[in-house]
Amino acid sequence: MDMRTYRDGRKAATDAAEAIRAALVGLGLPERVWGSVRPMVTHSGKPYVHLGMVRAEAAEKIAEAIRAGEPGQQ
Repeated sequence: MDMRTYRDGRKAATDAAEAIRAALVGLGLPERVWGSVRPMVTHSGKPYVHLGMVRAEAAEKIAEAIRAGEPGQQ
């Protein structure tokens, strides 16, 4: 992979990870929930976000927020 592909993938992954962290903070979840969110880049340059493991009550809160944002659910 060339450096530009890596940089582009890293930027996309970092931006997405920061967006997820901000959303989790906005839900009032503590750092122990969002602190493990990490940007990742594959060997081919594809951006991913590693969310890590969360407690069940935090997962329920995240699921509620996602459902609340779905069309037709309000």
